[in-house]
Amino acid sequence: MRTVSPCDTWVYALRLPHDPRAARVARMTVRSVLHSHGRLEVLDAVELLTSEMVTNTYLHTNGPASLRLTALADGRMRVGVWDSHPRIPAPFGRPPCDQVPLAPAHADGGRGLGLVQEYADCWGGVPLGDSPFDRRAGKLLWFEVKG
Repeated sequence: MRTVSPCDTWVYALRLPHDPRAARVARMTVRSVLHSHGRLEVLDAVELLTSEMVTNTYLHTNGPASLRLTALADGRMRVGVWDSHPRIPAPFGRPPCDQVPLAPAHADGGRGLGLVQEYADCWGGVPLGDSPFDRRAGKLLWFEVKG
Protein backbone atom coordinates (compact mmCIF):
# COMPACT_ATOMS: atom_id res chain seq x y z
CA MET A 1 0.00 0.00 0.00
CA ARG A 2 1.36 3.43 -0.94
CA THR A 3 0.96 6.46 1.23
CA VAL A 4 0.28 9.62 -0.73
CA SER A 5 1.06 13.03 0.69
CA PRO A 6 -0.54 16.13 -0.78
CA CYS A 7 2.02 18.28 -2.59
CA ASP A 8 1.40 21.21 -0.24
CA THR A 9 2.57 19.28 2.83
CA TRP A 10 6.20 18.80 3.74
CA VAL A 11 8.55 18.44 6.71
CA TYR A 12 12.06 19.74 7.35
CA ALA A 13 14.14 18.80 10.38
CA LEU A 14 17.38 20.32 11.60
CA ARG A 15 19.63 19.33 14.49
CA LEU A 16 21.21 22.31 16.23
CA PRO A 17 24.29 22.17 18.47
CA HIS A 18 24.44 24.03 21.77
CA ASP A 19 25.95 27.11 20.17
CA PRO A 20 25.12 30.82 20.37
CA ARG A 21 24.77 30.87 16.57
CA ALA A 22 21.97 28.26 16.60
CA ALA A 23 19.18 30.87 16.52
CA ARG A 24 20.73 32.50 13.44
CA VAL A 25 21.06 29.14 11.70
CA ALA A 26 17.41 28.39 12.55
CA ARG A 27 16.26 31.78 11.19
CA MET A 28 18.20 31.32 7.96
CA THR A 29 16.79 27.81 7.55
CA VAL A 30 13.21 28.96 8.16
CA ARG A 31 13.62 31.84 5.71
CA SER A 32 15.09 29.59 3.01
CA VAL A 33 12.50 26.82 3.42
CA LEU A 34 9.50 29.13 3.51
CA HIS A 35 10.77 31.14 0.52
CA SER A 36 11.32 27.97 -1.49
CA HIS A 37 7.74 26.85 -0.79
CA GLY A 38 6.20 30.27 -1.40
CA ARG A 39 4.95 30.59 2.19
CA LEU A 40 5.75 34.30 2.52
CA GLU A 41 2.49 35.07 4.35
CA VAL A 42 3.76 33.30 7.48
CA LEU A 43 7.49 33.98 7.08
CA ASP A 44 7.90 36.86 9.54
CA ALA A 45 5.92 35.24 12.37
CA VAL A 46 7.53 31.81 11.95
CA GLU A 47 11.02 33.26 11.73
CA LEU A 48 10.55 35.45 14.82
CA LEU A 49 8.98 32.76 16.99
CA THR A 50 11.45 30.08 15.91
CA SER A 51 14.33 32.39 16.73
CA GLU A 52 12.93 33.07 20.19
CA MET A 53 12.38 29.40 20.95
CA VAL A 54 15.83 28.31 19.73
CA THR A 55 17.44 31.14 21.70
CA ASN A 56 15.70 29.87 24.82
CA THR A 57 17.06 26.37 24.25
CA TYR A 58 20.56 27.80 24.11
CA LEU A 59 20.07 29.99 27.20
CA HIS A 60 18.30 27.43 29.39
CA THR A 61 19.82 24.05 28.46
CA ASN A 62 23.29 22.58 28.07
CA GLY A 63 22.63 20.27 25.15
CA PRO A 64 21.64 20.26 21.51
CA ALA A 65 18.23 21.14 20.11
CA SER A 66 16.18 20.07 17.12
CA LEU A 67 13.93 22.13 14.89
CA ARG A 68 11.09 20.68 12.82
CA LEU A 69 9.04 22.67 10.29
CA THR A 70 5.83 21.06 9.08
CA ALA A 71 3.45 22.42 6.47
CA LEU A 72 0.01 20.95 7.12
CA ALA A 73 -2.57 20.34 4.41
CA ASP A 74 -4.94 23.06 5.63
CA GLY A 75 -2.33 25.83 5.22
CA ARG A 76 -1.10 25.86 8.80
CA MET A 77 2.61 25.81 9.63
CA ARG A 78 3.71 23.88 12.70
CA VAL A 79 7.11 24.47 14.24
CA GLY A 80 8.50 22.21 16.93
CA VAL A 81 11.64 22.75 18.97
CA TRP A 82 13.04 19.92 21.08
CA ASP A 83 15.59 20.41 23.83
CA SER A 84 17.00 18.34 26.66
CA HIS A 85 15.42 20.18 29.61
CA PRO A 86 12.14 18.65 30.86
CA ARG A 87 10.52 21.84 32.24
CA ILE A 88 7.72 23.26 30.10
CA PRO A 89 7.58 27.05 30.45
CA ALA A 90 4.55 29.31 30.25
CA PRO A 91 2.69 29.72 27.91
CA PHE A 92 3.27 26.16 26.66
CA GLY A 93 1.99 24.37 29.75
CA ARG A 94 -1.75 24.99 29.66
CA PRO A 95 -2.85 27.67 27.21
CA PRO A 96 -4.55 30.05 27.52
CA CYS A 97 -4.51 29.94 31.35
CA ASP A 98 -0.75 29.73 31.70
CA GLN A 99 0.09 33.26 30.54
CA VAL A 100 3.53 34.85 30.47
CA PRO A 101 3.75 38.06 32.50
CA LEU A 102 4.91 41.16 30.65
CA ALA A 103 8.63 41.89 30.95
CA PRO A 104 9.54 45.21 32.56
CA ALA A 105 10.20 47.96 30.00
CA HIS A 106 13.86 48.27 31.08
CA ALA A 107 14.57 44.50 30.94
CA ASP A 108 17.03 43.16 28.34
CA GLY A 109 15.04 39.97 27.81
CA GLY A 110 11.95 38.10 28.83
CA ARG A 111 9.71 38.93 25.87
CA GLY A 112 10.18 35.87 23.65
CA LEU A 113 7.51 33.56 25.02
CA GLY A 114 5.09 36.47 25.24
CA LEU A 115 5.56 36.84 21.49
CA VAL A 116 4.40 33.25 21.06
CA GLN A 117 1.16 34.18 22.89
CA GLU A 118 0.73 37.17 20.63
CA TYR A 119 1.56 35.79 17.18
CA ALA A 120 0.91 32.03 17.25
CA ASP A 121 -2.57 30.69 16.62
CA CYS A 122 -2.00 27.78 19.00
CA TRP A 123 0.89 26.30 20.93
CA GLY A 124 1.76 23.55 23.35
CA GLY A 125 4.44 21.52 25.04
CA VAL A 126 5.04 17.85 25.69
CA PRO A 127 7.45 16.48 28.34
CA LEU A 128 9.47 13.57 26.99
CA GLY A 129 11.17 12.32 30.14
CA ASP A 130 13.91 13.55 32.42
CA SER A 131 16.45 10.75 32.63
CA PRO A 132 19.89 11.64 31.24
CA PHE A 133 20.03 8.08 29.86
CA ASP A 134 16.69 8.43 28.05
CA ARG A 135 17.28 9.59 24.47
CA ARG A 136 13.77 11.02 24.51
CA ALA A 137 14.51 13.15 27.57
CA GLY A 138 13.56 16.78 27.54
CA LYS A 139 10.56 18.40 25.94
CA LEU A 140 9.03 19.39 22.66
CA LEU A 141 7.54 22.88 22.40
CA TRP A 142 5.49 23.72 19.33
CA PHE A 143 3.41 26.47 17.81
CA GLU A 144 1.23 26.86 14.74
CA VAL A 145 0.41 29.82 12.53
CA LYS A 146 -2.24 29.91 9.84
CA GLY A 147 -1.32 30.83 6.31
